[in-house]
Amino acid sequence: MSTKNKLTLLVLAAGMGSRYGGIKQIDGFGPNGETIMDYSLFDAIRSGFTKVVFIVREEIKETVKEIFLPKLKGKVEVDFVVQALDTLVPKEYQNPERQKPWGTGHAMLCAKDAIHEPFAVINADDFYGQEAFQNVAGFFRSSNNTDHTLVGYTLKNVLSDFGSVSRGVGEEDVNGYLTSVVERTNVARVDGKIIAKEKDGDVELNPEAKTSMNFWGFHPSIFPATERMFHKFLKENSANIKSEFFIPLIANELVKTGEGKIKVISGGSTWFGVTYKEDKEAVSQKIRDLVNKGEYPPKLW
Repeated sequence: MSTKNKLTLLVLAAGMGSRYGGIKQIDGFGPNGETIMDYSLFDAIRSGFTKVVFIVREEIKETVKEIFLPKLKGKVEVDFVVQALDTLVPKEYQNPERQKPWGTGHAMLCAKDAIHEPFAVINADDFYGQEAFQNVAGFFRSSNNTDHTLVGYTLKNVLSDFGSVSRGVGEEDVNGYLTSVVERTNVARVDGKIIAKEKDGDVELNPEAKTSMNFWGFHPSIFPATERMFHKFLKENSANIKSEFFIPLIANELVKTGEGKIKVISGGSTWFGVTYKEDKEAVSQKIRDLVNKGEYPPKLW
């Protein structure tokens, strides 16, 4: 198969899940104990993805292998990459006090030696729906240029009923290209409005804003640029043990410098995710509803 027809799914499964209170990446939500990841993998495979790369922490690597390798055998190529606190971090920027990973941008960068074709990036604990995977696959198969893509969801449809969430709120030009994405880390519904609580005060957000749920599509040319940006980020932020290098930081820099263009495409109407333990039952019910509608088989694999 030529590189043009190859398409990789990069699954970010190394997060700590601190607000959830457990390893939500491998928790069961489907009628037969399927993880949310199972549905993303199922949708990716039926949309034409040919390879899956999992970004994991060392302590859950073997568990993730045991769960997913038997399911994926013979269907797609599979690779596992560990995101450690010191992966691709020069010694002068390593801080023994740091406990949290360096964020989604760093996680993506960790896969630079495992991916040589167009790829999509997703969170392990978000349910994106088949349309999103089909749209990304279609984008790369019909695109002969070097544009990247962001799968955009409507902000009002991607909030939690149980507390505040982090969301990358985007803006686009008249041609549907991303002009900026702002990482809002404390977004919730307040008195019928969508409010982001910021250091300088509350910011009301447009309910219809195209929002990043961390579903991106990139050409492998993104890796050298990301590595360069990550080193700059480390130089400026390594003393802050809670600082994170988010993918939206990379996207903003690409757009601002003109080094890359990012087309915003639709993710459809189906998205739900797990931030809090209380989200689990609602997510399980939504999956049961999709199964009952025939969108997914009762047993995926």
